[in-house]
Amino acid sequence: MTRYTARQLPRHLGSAAWDAILPSRPAGPVLEEDQSVDFVIVGGGFAGLAAARRLTQLVPNSRIAVLEAGQLAEGAAGRNSGFMIDLPHELTSDDYAGMGDDRALISLNRKAQTFAQEAVQAFGINPAFFDPSGKINGAGGPAAEAHNLSYARHLEDLGEAYEILDAAQMKELTGSTYYHSGLYTPGTVLLQPAGFIRGMADGLRADGVSIYEKSPVTSFTQQRQSWRVQTPKATLSTGRVILTVNGHLESFGLAQGRLMHLFLFATMTPRLDESVGKKLGGKSRWGITPSDPMGTTVRRIDTAQGGDRIVTRTCAVLRSGMVAKTADMRRASRTMQRKFDSRFPQLAGMQMEHTWAGHLCLTSNANAHMQEIDMGVFSGCVQNGLGTARGTLTGIGAAEMACGQKSDITRHFGAQVMPKPLPPKTFRDMGANAVIRFKEWRAKSE
Repeated sequence: MTRYTARQLPRHLGSAAWDAILPSRPAGPVLEEDQSVDFVIVGGGFAGLAAARRLTQLVPNSRIAVLEAGQLAEGAAGRNSGFMIDLPHELTSDDYAGMGDDRALISLNRKAQTFAQEAVQAFGINPAFFDPSGKINGAGGPAAEAHNLSYARHLEDLGEAYEILDAAQMKELTGSTYYHSGLYTPGTVLLQPAGFIRGMADGLRADGVSIYEKSPVTSFTQQRQSWRVQTPKATLSTGRVILTVNGHLESFGLAQGRLMHLFLFATMTPRLDESVGKKLGGKSRWGITPSDPMGTTVRRIDTAQGGDRIVTRTCAVLRSGMVAKTADMRRASRTMQRKFDSRFPQLAGMQMEHTWAGHLCLTSNANAHMQEIDMGVFSGCVQNGLGTARGTLTGIGAAEMACGQKSDITRHFGAQVMPKPLPPKTFRDMGANAVIRFKEWRAKSE
């Protein structure tokens, strides 16, 4: 009898700001009665909900249950910076250029965007939560401008559109004189991630999918031709289990010693009133990623997305125990306040309303973990820092694999080799964090 037991459950540091700034909603149902279903999806983030929607398309009227350990949109899915990116975005590179299969990945990323856009239309999700307005790689100095020019040459080779913005255009957009220039690319979607996840869940529930919140999976056990999925209050019996838990795949004893658990940190201002907005200037909605991947992401959102606010995201730390430390948060908060003040001196010293940590999972070869793990058990995990697009793709692909369907998604990720083994935990954390600190220091103006 095969049994997979969760040695730990997700733990989050700080508030889930994207969810907190939306109107409050009742918590979803908890799984409290034993049931039999056709599919169990473990994890209710971008991958899990994409898997559920794909199953409704492939196997109409099937009994589908999604088990979310916490409350929807309060976990990792609601703790990102809300960019669904179509172009190469390799975080371990100097300028985001990919690792050799960029055209294939761009095509797949756009499939994820289309899949999400169709869900927005089908479920009546607020279009402000899915804004295909593009993003900018902001440059705060000559080194960053060189990164942008290098990336622009790569985009030209790929036949992709871009526009170089000068300092005046950057000020007109952001209200800030900080940026020397920017590289605009039109294909990125700016999400209100919590709003999108809420809308997906509401639409899926209306389509007959059972989504249970605060129902963590503590184990799943094989029993002849089925699996018994255990939660604290009840169990589900099913023929097929789909794991969409990103790095928490390792919690179930899978891919051990092969996953890098990275935490990034973010802050969000209080709602800016009209007078503060006039002092700031600029447009009401935009998104900037740093030209150097170790720099600072900044977004401004508007009333339709949860209030006129600015989000700042920077600082990274590797924690192989899958839990960030309060000291990490304190260091990141100080750094993010400094970065905010330098970009918006007219708002310097503004106290942030929300600060949080977001859990990313990367592999040394940038490969996902999408495969049949055991008979009837499938994974759509390991998103390499691209949780909105890559999570959507691996969720779709895992659902297709579970139904015996082949597609561009299953062929692409199915052909990837396993994530490579990493050095022992102590050396891994010490070495990686030393490299991260050096790269952050080098990118300090970005």
